[in-house]
Amino acid sequence: MSQDTTHLITTLTRRIENLEAANEVRNVQMRYMFLCDTPLPEYGVKDDAERIDLIMELFSEEAVWEGVGEYYDGQFGRAEGKAAVRRHFEGFWGGKTDPALILNCHYVTSEQIHVAEDGLTATGQWVHMQPWLFSDGKALLRSSRLFNAFKKCDDGVWRYTRNRTENVFVAPLPATWASDYPSKSVLMKP
Repeated sequence: MSQDTTHLITTLTRRIENLEAANEVRNVQMRYMFLCDTPLPEYGVKDDAERIDLIMELFSEEAVWEGVGEYYDGQFGRAEGKAAVRRHFEGFWGGKTDPALILNCHYVTSEQIHVAEDGLTATGQWVHMQPWLFSDGKALLRSSRLFNAFKKCDDGVWRYTRNRTENVFVAPLPATWASDYPSKSVLMKP
């Protein structure tokens, strides 16, 4: 094999690995958003404890989850390490709330994924919007920017090392803005 052919194969292999890494990072981010939706679209998940277990599969042991900026610093704070990240989610879904969150769906855009030269770490940026509807009829539209870091772990699976969110805006919505929404999702039912 010529030196040019070897170089071409090496270059193409690296480009494919980069594309595969970016796709895995995207899959982690979109799975997280999917698992955070209400009602949860993942069929067969029996409760929020199981939801949290599924979310935690996406985080590395040293992961950090944080809300930053003047609006999110006080609301979400910072959780360092997988156990602290779990406690953050348990605090969010840890029990019956009144009013209950009955609808929340993440719409994601403005994606930018950057895979490091070594192919073992990456960062991703997104903007998302999510409508929230509560059992008392109150509703809001929230938008956030995300700047997250990922690594390919020893088992070959990509996971978060950092999940960082910053508020763009929160806007109240009229109580009647949504109708005909499901109490549970059956989309993925076999």
